[in-house]
Amino acid sequence: MTAPPVSEPIRDPGPGAPPDKEVALEGRGLRKTYGPITAVDGVDLRIYRGEITAIVGDNGAGKSTTVKMFAGAVVPDSGQILVEGRPVSLRNPQDARREGIETVFQDLALAPNRDVVQNLFLGRELLRPGLLGRTGVLDKREMRRRASEQTDALGIDIPRISGHPIGKMSGGQRQAVAVARGAYWARTAMLMDEPTAALGLRESRKVLSLARQIADRGLAVVLISHILPHVMELADRVIVMRHGQKVAELTEDISSDRLVALIVGVDAHDAAADAEADTAADGAHSRRTR
Repeated sequence: MTAPPVSEPIRDPGPGAPPDKEVALEGRGLRKTYGPITAVDGVDLRIYRGEITAIVGDNGAGKSTTVKMFAGAVVPDSGQILVEGRPVSLRNPQDARREGIETVFQDLALAPNRDVVQNLFLGRELLRPGLLGRTGVLDKREMRRRASEQTDALGIDIPRISGHPIGKMSGGQRQAVAVARGAYWARTAMLMDEPTAALGLRESRKVLSLARQIADRGLAVVLISHILPHVMELADRVIVMRHGQKVAELTEDISSDRLVALIVGVDAHDAAADAEADTAADGAHSRRTR
């Protein structure tokens, strides 16, 4: 298949594809091995603008490796990555950022001794206009203004965005800052790897709300999570991986039982029948022992 020109974003006619949404990211035949271990084995997938796509699977299913290929953190051994229909080579995270792809990893990659403003523009600081900028003078006022606009737009509750180190904030606030930074710089997609894994219920709900806001702005959002209630609540599309392969893609009838059956490789009907048989056996045993 020949990719369309840059000026013509892909509109996917395939099964389950939303006809009114553009394909932001695409992987074709992605494969990655580590010695004798095949982490990702011929995966094809498409990620759409305005949607939250969840990728689920057991440990070692290949979901994190797949997302890291789009983040530029892992280079596939074979296969092709396309951004808005253009074949690209993502050799490192800088390549991905140039394509408008931002990632929030579990470790957040924040500088704990710096404040919100400094973290938002870490490595991408704004310089003053004119001669001062050419000599490397930072435009701190403009960075504060933009950071304030970004946190206000996303409804992030942080007492102070400057002069207060990130390391003194709660886990939820730090995660919110990482998401806000990604959303500020992303033009194509936001990749989120287990963003609520270490958070409490209230903080998790705030991060999930941020993910929905970002998708509603028209960005593609990819969510890796092992918390299936979050997946069912939030995802527009769920990709299930097992043993390095994509085994299912769901856009409706997304239930916990169905996801678990796909993740572990058990047919949902067989699983239900086994459960009924176990229940009947337990009932019979209980009657015999009375």
